[in-house]
Amino acid sequence: MELFYATNWFSYPLVFGFLLLFGLVLLAQLYFILFVFAKITPKSVVASSTLTPSVTVVVSAHNELHNLQELLPMLNEQDYPDFEVIIIDDRSTDGTLLWLEENASVFEKIRFIRVEKEYEHVTPKKYALTTAIRSAKNDIILLTDADCRPTTDQWVKGMAACLDNDKQIVLGFSPYQRLSGFLNRLIRFETFFVAVQYLSFALIGKPYMGVGRNLMYRKSLFLQNKGFYTHIRVTGGDDDLLINEIATSTNTAVCLDPDTFMVSWPKETWAAWFRQKKRHLSISKYYKAANKRRLGVLTATHILTWSIFIGLMIWSAVIFPQQQGFLIVVASLFVLRWVVQWVVLGIASSRLGHIVGWGAIPFMDFILFVYYIVMGLVMWFNRKKKVKWR
Repeated sequence: MELFYATNWFSYPLVFGFLLLFGLVLLAQLYFILFVFAKITPKSVVASSTLTPSVTVVVSAHNELHNLQELLPMLNEQDYPDFEVIIIDDRSTDGTLLWLEENASVFEKIRFIRVEKEYEHVTPKKYALTTAIRSAKNDIILLTDADCRPTTDQWVKGMAACLDNDKQIVLGFSPYQRLSGFLNRLIRFETFFVAVQYLSFALIGKPYMGVGRNLMYRKSLFLQNKGFYTHIRVTGGDDDLLINEIATSTNTAVCLDPDTFMVSWPKETWAAWFRQKKRHLSISKYYKAANKRRLGVLTATHILTWSIFIGLMIWSAVIFPQQQGFLIVVASLFVLRWVVQWVVLGIASSRLGHIVGWGAIPFMDFILFVYYIVMGLVMWFNRKKKVKWR
């Protein structure tokens, strides 16, 4: 205790101010961790509905022949009484059309539609998806991508079980395939952390996005919203911008049944992943103001937690080593937040198929801090450049 009494806390008002700010930032972080992220627990979101409404699965594909050859048998063999699969062939030039013409009849549940050209008034993927959804025989639309694979034949059944009479949207989970290398670890952790955010916010009644690799909604809701009309020229956003518009605290459900996870193949080069992330991040500026504020506070406090911690530790350990009371308080507060997040995210990871290991969470928290800064600078300096889909 003498160490704390010996420390002159008010001799350096600027540093003392940063210490107070550090405390406020940590309180904000602990709020998100304990009262939002902790909603994803091993016992959360157990679907109980026994309804089996008719479902239309929609897969948009552009030059995805190899993926379709693997995916279609898995979709056709789903254990569900009444569903169809629409493959929307979006201007493919890799032989997709010929293969579909020769093989679609082999699959009882599958039919395909061909899009021949682009249209100036709408981005290609949104036009393709709109065409498929309008052609769907059923009101329940379940979306995925050609490079995704269902983990079981219960995918359609599990997602539909979360859609009762009060719900019109079901948010699913789509992790990336585990590969070797640091890039894959970063992709899986960032995907996991994004999933923790959008799923847990939905669980507290604040849904703001979904991922098109595993997403269900009613066709009637899509048409009532005029589809992608408000962002029809925006590259991307066919999933998160749509959900940002139509999701509410009462019409959105979350499905965390492991049988419904859709595993996707990740980017394998830094350049490809970098382009993908720039496209995804460019969409967030179109979110509703409340959602942007919420996510902005979450990201800003994450960055400030590490920035202030590093700055105060350097100050107390190097510049004024005699003021060790500062060092102990700062380190203790930081470790508290670190351990709490470690436990909560570890539990969430076990709920989401152990997408990241417990031991990697503290280290990846620092990597995420670096990622936020780098991508923030990149998006700022490239804010006027047009984002391309492919």
